Parts: sequence; structure tokens; C-alpha cells
Amino acid sequence: MKLGSHVSMSAPDYLLGAVKEAVSYGANAMMIYSGAPQTTKRVSTSLFKIPEAHQYMDSIGFDKENIILHAPYIINLGNTVKPETYALAVDFLKQEINRAKQLQVKIIVLHPGSHVQAGSEAGLNKIIEGLNTVLNDEKDIIIALETMAGKGSECGRSFEEIKYIIDGVQNKQCIGVCLDTCHIWDAGYDLTQFENVLDQFDTIIGLHYLKVLHINDSKNSLGASKDRHENIGFGHIGFENLIEILYHPKLMHLVKILETPYINDIPPYKEEIAMIKTKKFNANLREDVLSKNEN
Repeated sequence: MKLGSHVSMSAPDYLLGAVKEAVSYGANAMMIYSGAPQTTKRVSTSLFKIPEAHQYMDSIGFDKENIILHAPYIINLGNTVKPETYALAVDFLKQEINRAKQLQVKIIVLHPGSHVQAGSEAGLNKIIEGLNTVLNDEKDIIIALETMAGKGSECGRSFEEIKYIIDGVQNKQCIGVCLDTCHIWDAGYDLTQFENVLDQFDTIIGLHYLKVLHINDSKNSLGASKDRHENIGFGHIGFENLIEILYHPKLMHLVKILETPYINDIPPYKEEIAMIKTKKFNANLREDVLSKNEN
């Protein structure tokens, strides 16, 4: 299984430090941001210790194909209300693509965008326009549109909306989907009947477009449209249902990333990955995480 979590990429070791953090969790995959996801501030990739990170990965057998880059949240290709916000989104996404290439990362997860009360159709069409602009001459990168929970004026809250975007993108080899379990649950897709949900995805979008999974439980009931992640097995989706998704034979080739919440500012990923690998729910997860920090 290609399993990991979000890890930090900060000074001074950046990518090298991120890989070492992932390995400390027992992971063989990871997701990073090239900088703070809420801002446009970025440091030069020359500081990222990319050669050192790749040398370390080679020495331990960590496949760089298992690294996912998440685009910053401030990118909103769906904004038709403020042209300057849309222009910033296009320009910054182009920069993210260049950073991904320098990191030798092939998949960038992107929140499709928000229509900012202009209506879904307007937002979706603007997203298509933006993607066609940034992907015009690309061939070695994939933008994986993340399925959204449906809060506010988010676009991409249904498989149909994701399909609409994909249909409008001209460069099909550079577009894909990131399926987030918390998001689709909150959007109303019943993951206690995952085979049905996967069939819907395949019928509407096509499984060949699925490139990466975000594995999160949800603090909310089905269809709440709120997007509040929960630790594995402690939410409304449930451990057994998430295990079914993680080990589904049609999805075994995909990278799976945990974005579950920290416990008192402590990452729970080592313990959650251990639960997933053993398929045994640990009801004492939070106590174990806190105890580890105290020791």
C-alpha cells in the first residue's frame, strides 16, 4: 500500500526533512505544500535540498512517485467576481507547476475553486478556462481536482461537477481527481455503501481519472456539507468502512494520504498508519499519542 500523510516542509531541511518525517511515521508516501497554503510567500526551490532528499529516498527505497504536492488554498480559479483574484490564481498555479517539476513531483492536488455567489455554472466555466490556460503546453504534470464537501459556494461538490470540469479541459492527460473521503461523505455520498459510490464515480467520471485519495474520517453526519476532518475510526464514516476503501483492489495502486487532525498539536500519523497496516482499530489512539509526547 502507498500510504502516508501530510508532512511539513520547512527550513532548514525542507524536502529532506519532509521525507524523514514521513519515514518516522512508517509511511512510504507523503503530501507536501511548497509553502504556507494560505499565502503566496515562497522561498526558492534551490533551498529545498532536493538532491539530498532524492539521494536519501534512493538509499531507503522511498519512491518519489509517491510524493504529492497540494496547491495552496488561496488559488481560486472559479472567481468571476474579482478579475485580479482569478489572475493571481492562474499565475500562482503556473508557479506551482514549475515548483512541482523542480521537486520532480507529478501530481498536484487542487481545490477546484469557489464561484463566490456568482453561481455554479459561472464558477465551473471559469475553472475550465483557468485550467486550459495553465495546462496548455504541459505533459509531465497532473492537476488532480479534489472532491469538495459542498460548503459555501465551493465548486466540485459532486461527481457531476468534477466531470463537467474534466469535459471542458482540453489537455486530458494532465487532469485527474483526488477523492477525499471526508469531503464526499459530507457532500452526501454514503461510504457505508462504498461499492455503490465507486460505481457512481466510474460511471460519471471514470476510474482512470482517479489519481490519489485523501483518507479522513468526518466529524459530521452524512450530507452535512461542513468539511471537518476526524481521526481514523473516530468519526461518522467509521474504521471498517475506511479500511474497505484503503484495501479496495481497484484502488491499491493509488497513493493514499491522511489529513486527520493533530491531537493537542501532535501528529497522530504513526499510530493511524499502524492501525491501517494491522487493520485493527485502536480506541486508545489519542491517549497513546499524548503519552508518546509526554515520554
